[in-house]
Amino acid sequence: MKLISFAIDGEARYGAVEGEMVIDLTARLGRRFPSLLALIEADALAEAQAALATPGPRHALADIAWREPIPEARRIFCVGANYPKIHPTGGVVSGPEFPAIFQKPAETLVPHKASLQAPTASRQFDYEGELAFVIGRGGANIPPGEALSHIAGYACLNDGSVRDFQKHSVWAGKNFVRSGGFGPWMVTADEVGDPAALTLVTRLNGEEVQRTSLDRMFFSVPAIIAYLSAVTPLLPGDVVATGSPEGSGATRTPPRWLAPGDRIEVEVERVGVLENIVGQQLST
Repeated sequence: MKLISFAIDGEARYGAVEGEMVIDLTARLGRRFPSLLALIEADALAEAQAALATPGPRHALADIAWREPIPEARRIFCVGANYPKIHPTGGVVSGPEFPAIFQKPAETLVPHKASLQAPTASRQFDYEGELAFVIGRGGANIPPGEALSHIAGYACLNDGSVRDFQKHSVWAGKNFVRSGGFGPWMVTADEVGDPAALTLVTRLNGEEVQRTSLDRMFFSVPAIIAYLSAVTPLLPGDVVATGSPEGSGATRTPPRWLAPGDRIEVEVERVGVLENIVGQQLST
């Protein structure tokens, strides 16, 4: 299933995408599961699948307002420097001993089709296409061999980065408001299979700027889950971004910084395409 959070007539809802339509699951399941996060917390994806065949409203994708797949995500974990490449702030990234983890608040991300906010404090606004996954079944000290069974689904993520701020503070460079995108939906894990077999592509104004097979990550999805869950129990609805490959704007000669009007697309095989336009510069 392609599960989506959206709004229509100003009301927040969730549903499943089929073609150009959204099957409204709030109308079918909302009394028990008022949001996609609540559905995941209740381990009720099978009930959502069954509900697709029941009568109820449908909406055209063209009529909805997109929301992030998990708008209420309590925690967004990100893995830095997870591919062999030239690091955007300098130096060569080679295999680290442990994952480099940082967190982002939900306010840093916008949904599919929404405008990113170019910061006024910097002109070094960059893109980073990534695979993200959503935890379904939580737990602590999850063994790598069991890790994939804890995933509810996968989405695309653009970890927007402000590089001059990142040089003195990873937190600052990664946490500008509305600097990244998340979406367009969450594809359930049963439809994706092995994430290491997927290909990720990022396009800037239609030009391919990043391409990688996800098996090139230093730390695989199971290894990331094992590491995170050794530190803190993972919770249903936690979002984890897995890192970005070579090709970001900072590593180009000359650097290619994002500017108002630029269109960023992050595509992950068997998941979908996340698209955002860079909006005008506003104070953060």
